[in-house]
Amino acid sequence: MSTFVKVIVIGAGNRGKNYAEFATINPVRMQVVGVADPRTFAQKNLQKRHQIPDENTFSDWRQVADREKFADAVFICTPDRLHRDPAVALAKKGYHILLEKPMAVTEEECTEIVETCITSGVMLMVCHVLRYDPLISKIKVMLVDPLSCAVVLQVGFYHFAHSFVRGNWRNEAQSSFALLAKSCHDLDLIHHWTGGRRCIKISSFGSLNHFRKENKPVGAADRCLDCLVEKTCPYSACKIYLDRVKQGHVGWPVSVICSSSVPDIESVTEALRNGPYGRCVYECDNNVCSNQVVNIEFEGGLTVAFSMVAFTEEICQRKTSIYGSKGELTYDGNRIRVFDFLTKKTTLHSSESSAPESFAMAGHGNADYHLVDAFISAVAVSNPSLIHSGPEETLASHRLVFLAERARLENRVVFCGPHQEQNE
Repeated sequence: MSTFVKVIVIGAGNRGKNYAEFATINPVRMQVVGVADPRTFAQKNLQKRHQIPDENTFSDWRQVADREKFADAVFICTPDRLHRDPAVALAKKGYHILLEKPMAVTEEECTEIVETCITSGVMLMVCHVLRYDPLISKIKVMLVDPLSCAVVLQVGFYHFAHSFVRGNWRNEAQSSFALLAKSCHDLDLIHHWTGGRRCIKISSFGSLNHFRKENKPVGAADRCLDCLVEKTCPYSACKIYLDRVKQGHVGWPVSVICSSSVPDIESVTEALRNGPYGRCVYECDNNVCSNQVVNIEFEGGLTVAFSMVAFTEEICQRKTSIYGSKGELTYDGNRIRVFDFLTKKTTLHSSESSAPESFAMAGHGNADYHLVDAFISAVAVSNPSLIHSGPEETLASHRLVFLAERARLENRVVFCGPHQEQNE
């Protein structure tokens, strides 16, 4: 293997582009040598950024699979339903795999990816980025005897409208259900904090609230640009996108809606006029849950309550409380507070770790940078122990998500065996 790790990016959208940025910051450790994306603008943009030769740019990941292996690893950042095929094919070619979450959209596909990576002798890292957040990683170390845990994911009102009403994850048949698409992060952390205890039983409730045709305001148009009541709507596409670009903001979420050009007033206006992101939130083909709760009992009586909520001020912030026999731990997204029952003292913990601004602004704080750092380090020295979201543990946490959704759809408590659901 060369001094630096050679990477091919499969899917040059927001996530692929961001992970690839590690190479510009650490060129002696990583080099992007190929890109595959059917969108010409995204493909050429990444090619220019990393000076990728023309012969290594592709419109389809299958063209990469047809070539002789010419890199050490691939970053698979395709849409959710397009994870399994490239992951399996490229693992068989001998590429180490960094795979965007969720691993795949069914338990069977997830299992196939894991088994293929293991039999092919390649490393698999699933992008559960919160595992690599320097502050969140401290929580696991502090846990001694957890008895109960409560986690609330605040998705954010305009983030939910952007991604899950107008955007790529709005419709389960086109992507995946909301708990898998958005909250597999959280169930993975819960699984991690419980130390891999077996799930005994699980229940879940949730539905699509508010973003329905019957809630469309009187006088509202089908598109925000034509709407007479747009100024009174917090979900207005004009507010979420057009006002931002007028203020010079061209990052997420504005960058997402202009897939074939650099965002500016003209291109954003055109996207809102004709594209999916300009639609009224009450006239979309969305069908995924806007709120969902999951209740789990693990071995030893440990109970967990998780809630995903769309309608919040905070964007992608987690509020976590863990209760144990020796104290109480809370995390608000910025710091950890620990109260010791014996000493009755409170200790505050914050993170001193930093990441380059291009990563810190990506939506996961420092975590994206540390995730890629861990993967590149693991590949460089052939040490899978540096990966904290590897195949078996990620498959186990994904199974919790599939069980929870099954419980919601079947409106029942699901009792679990060592590896799968049992009958009631």
